[in-house]
This record gives sequence, structure tokens and C-alpha cells, in this order.
Amino acid sequence: MLKNVRLYQGIIFIMLSELFFTIATIFSKLLTNASDVSALEVTFSRFFLGWIVAAVIVYKNSLSLVPNNLSLLVWRGVLNTVAVILFFLASQYTTITNTHMLNMTYPFFIFLFAPLFFREEKISLLMYLILIVALAGIWLVINPNLSAVNKGDIFGLLSGIVAAFAIITLNMARKNDSTMVILFYLMSIGTVLNGLAMLPVFVWPKGSQWLLLLASASVGVLGQICITYGYKFITARAGSLVSSSRIFYAVVLGMLIFNEDLTMRIAMGGLLILLSIVAVTWLHKPDQEVPSNP
Repeated sequence: MLKNVRLYQGIIFIMLSELFFTIATIFSKLLTNASDVSALEVTFSRFFLGWIVAAVIVYKNSLSLVPNNLSLLVWRGVLNTVAVILFFLASQYTTITNTHMLNMTYPFFIFLFAPLFFREEKISLLMYLILIVALAGIWLVINPNLSAVNKGDIFGLLSGIVAAFAIITLNMARKNDSTMVILFYLMSIGTVLNGLAMLPVFVWPKGSQWLLLLASASVGVLGQICITYGYKFITARAGSLVSSSRIFYAVVLGMLIFNEDLTMRIAMGGLLILLSIVAVTWLHKPDQEVPSNP
């Protein structure tokens, strides 16, 4: 009975986290659509607020920040920063629906790239068939036209690919350092790198723009807290399936708030991407689980 309660807690918190992540991009798009404020400022505010929260937790609990493997923490921080920036840039230039559909390809790319880092893992023939299904879904969502490729869609796909490498390095880093140490370095590196990238395009927000900026950052950090708490009660394999709920949130909120069209082509592409995620999740061995993207 207690086990079932904990499982339900995990499911609820992960579903909440995916909803918060989606809402964060909604606030970001509302801001970037109505002003000259770049998505780079949105991601910086998220990293900076996350750093403050992490620093407070570290201070109150008197935690040591001396890492056991600094290089992995640096790689994790850099890759995560790039993935987050690409993700929010995608939300600035393409639809919320496409942004989340393309980013949610990351579980598939994790299993595709994992053998490069973990030699005991091999790609089966079935995985190559799933690759074809996933690529077909991506093709339908992006609908590439060589004369007019939407850079937002490209950013969205790249965010999923880079996120896969970021999560693989997270899996490696967790073997040496605690979650809070990893999170503190992640937010610190993200704040510095994102800050440097933001400087050339920085625009001082005005009036209500500050509210949207703070709202996006706060909801994003809240999503991070929920997903961290949720994965205490649920496996990464089951969590990956629950995380797919973000595609549903993105479609519904995108239609309600931005009047985005859900064409049959995009719907079929999203379905193929979702099926590929489900397939690689159930093919994955429980003792080789990879942590979900924070």
C-alpha cells in the first residue's frame, strides 16, 4: 500500500514538473513576442534564480562543495546550459507545440548515444527500426523546406540532442557526486556562461516585462524542484513515460494561448515521436536507467 502511495506521489510530482516546464516556455514566449527581450535573458534569470535556491540549500545544510570529479561536473554544466538555451530559443522562434515535441526526443537520443559512453550497451536491430520511426516523426513535425527552414524547429531538435548528452554526463557524475553538488555547479556554470552569451543582446526589461521574466524563471525552478522530488519515488524508466505528458500540455496550451494549429501532419509526427519514446523506455533494462532531464 505504501509503495503504491509513493508511486502515485512520483507520478503526480513529475506531471506537475512537466506542466511547470511548459508554462515556463509560455511566459517566455509571451515576453519575447511582445518585446525585444531575448530568450537568453529568460534562461539567464532561470539559472540565476536556481543558483540562489541551490546556494541557500547548501548554506543551510552546511554541505561541502568540493567535487570528486570536477571535469564531469563542468561537462554536465556546459551541456545543460547549451540545451536549455536552445530550448528557449526554440520557443521564441517556433510554436510551443513543436518546441516541446522536438525537445522530448531526448529520451530516444539517450539510448542512441549511450553506447558511445557505456561499452556494455549495444544497439539492437530493433533500435534501428525505432530510429526510423523517430526520424519520420521529426521529419513530419519540422516539415523541412530547404528554401525556408524554421530555425526554431532546428533549435528544438538540437536541444533534444544536446540534452541527451547532458543527461548521460549526469548519469556518470552521479556515481561520484551528490545531487545537490551537481545542481549547484550546474546553476553556477549556467549563470556564468549564459550571462556571457546574453551580454551582446541584453535589453533592460520594462514594467510588466519583469513580471513575465520572473514568472518564467520561478516556474522553471519550481518544475526542477518537483522533478527532483518526484524521482525519489519513481524509476527513470516509468518517469520517462510520465514525462511524455509534456507533449499534451504543450499542444493544449499552445492552442489555447497562441492559437497554434494542430495539423494532421504535426499530430502524426508527435505520435511517432511518442511511440519511439515509449519503445526505447520499455526496451531499457531497469538496472541501466538513465536519470531524467532536470
